[in-house]
Amino acid sequence: MQAQYYIDPSRTDTANLYGNRNPTLNENKPIDFQSIESRRSSRSNRRMTALRRLYYWLGLPVLRGLLGLLTSTYRIAAVIGAENIEPYLDGKSSCAPAYWHQHHILCSTLIHGWIRRGFKACFLVSGSVDGEVPERIARAWGAEVIRGSANQSGALALRDMQGMMKRGFSIVTTADGPRGPKYVIKPGVIVMARIGGVAVVPLACAAERAWYLDRWDNFMIPKPFSRVVLAIGKPYPVPADVPLDAIEPHRLNVQEAVMSLMRESEDRLQIG
Repeated sequence: MQAQYYIDPSRTDTANLYGNRNPTLNENKPIDFQSIESRRSSRSNRRMTALRRLYYWLGLPVLRGLLGLLTSTYRIAAVIGAENIEPYLDGKSSCAPAYWHQHHILCSTLIHGWIRRGFKACFLVSGSVDGEVPERIARAWGAEVIRGSANQSGALALRDMQGMMKRGFSIVTTADGPRGPKYVIKPGVIVMARIGGVAVVPLACAAERAWYLDRWDNFMIPKPFSRVVLAIGKPYPVPADVPLDAIEPHRLNVQEAVMSLMRESEDRLQIG
């Protein structure tokens, strides 16, 4: 079953109908937010064309195969804090795993292993066309996916996340994505955890040898047969009674928790 978008019966999103409207849509009609096209950022003119669909259809199996082959060569030197995720693996309770966009390959692979053990994961993926590949990979793993943009459909994505948490799913986020700044947790992660009444579970990792892409997040691709360390932090509960305008201390606490795990992972491999 795919994630639902929680629209009223008329398919009108009252949280997003007025303001921040995508100028490519027909302004004379209510916005249908069940369509992923309506969740694209207006900052980009890129759309899911027929040619791009064909490209993804042909290239995705190859990419999945290469990714699976690459990750199978990694040598896990340590999993720090493995006990911290155990209470959530049976799918009876939910949490909010959060990691840096840079660490997506290793941390998402870690979560893939949890899914095989019964973990109910729902990934928050960008509404841009760049999110098509991560969405399809996550669904192939058996996870749910919510598509959304912090700029264009933030309120709607938040409602989607709340609905999925009520169904027992844990919302997985790249906490500094989709455009950074690098290593800065977005407030929405804390707001989501507070509204859903779940704890944030910080994740981090390190690789002995890796390629780093020249982009905002310095995306990390561990090299074949590299030693890697994975780290799972203690669940961080966000008090339900904390005002939304007072979440900054909690955002900073979670941010430091992820940074601390990253440093600990690097220390295990004697990096830096």
